Amino acid sequence: MASPPSEDRQRIDVFLDALWLEKNLGENTLAAYRQDLLQLCSALAEQDADLLSADAGMLARILGQKLQSGAAMRSVARMLSSIRRFYGYALRESWVTHNPSQNLQSPRLARYLPHVLSETQIEALLAAPDQTRPLGLRDAAMLELIYACGLRVSELVNLEMRQLDLSADLVMVFGKGRKERLVPMGEMAAERIAAYLQNARPRILGERISAAVFVTARGAAMTRQRFWQNIEAYAKVAGIEQSVSPHSLRHAFATHLLNHGADLRSVQLMLGHANLGTTEIYTHVAQARLKALHEKHHPRA
Repeated sequence: MASPPSEDRQRIDVFLDALWLEKNLGENTLAAYRQDLLQLCSALAEQDADLLSADAGMLARILGQKLQSGAAMRSVARMLSSIRRFYGYALRESWVTHNPSQNLQSPRLARYLPHVLSETQIEALLAAPDQTRPLGLRDAAMLELIYACGLRVSELVNLEMRQLDLSADLVMVFGKGRKERLVPMGEMAAERIAAYLQNARPRILGERISAAVFVTARGAAMTRQRFWQNIEAYAKVAGIEQSVSPHSLRHAFATHLLNHGADLRSVQLMLGHANLGTTEIYTHVAQARLKALHEKHHPRA
């Protein structure tokens, strides 16, 4: 694949800087935009074109080729979203006189119903860490909190001490776009965090100082990748055969709340979803779970 022209790279940098300033998007989101746009530049370069000379036909062919090469429709849809946002900015800045992506159609995405861990599986997972060890106390507190609050993994590992209010059992979460939300953590999560802060965190840190709530033996905040690896290990200890990720506990948080009577709007606020439609996926999961329970246990199902 051809290398993107330096001028296109500079335009992408300017665009991403503007996104960061205006929308306060996180590093992972900005990195996804950069990856999509650099792929676009390389594909355009093979057609002797660049970002500012591309037309709708070129963009459609590139997206079609990506789909035909075996890329997931979700990946193609994300690339189209990146393209639209870039050209919206380019039009606003008068880099182009029209938006070539304006009439491009998104691929139809199948509704994805996440597999949700049962409450019994969650209980086994939360009990898996060895709480006689400082690192086990830390991991138990992390698992309890991510499930109790439905946090994203980035929200959990980036949590700082100033965001905790154990007197009110609340945590201040900075979500996508640094949007703030207050989430109740519940008595059990608060107890585990208090035990970790009192009995484990000082021993892990030693003489070092850190703003992070959850620290490693090096005294630094835990990485997303490390926590992912920890969850996979504890899932094996808990006897859970299916794949388990940090997002599995976020799915479980939302579905279990709905199963026990929570309203959709409240779940949306706690998850930090900007759009209620994003949260509605969990109503389908909850309904499917209730139907399966009915079929299994009702004598006339």
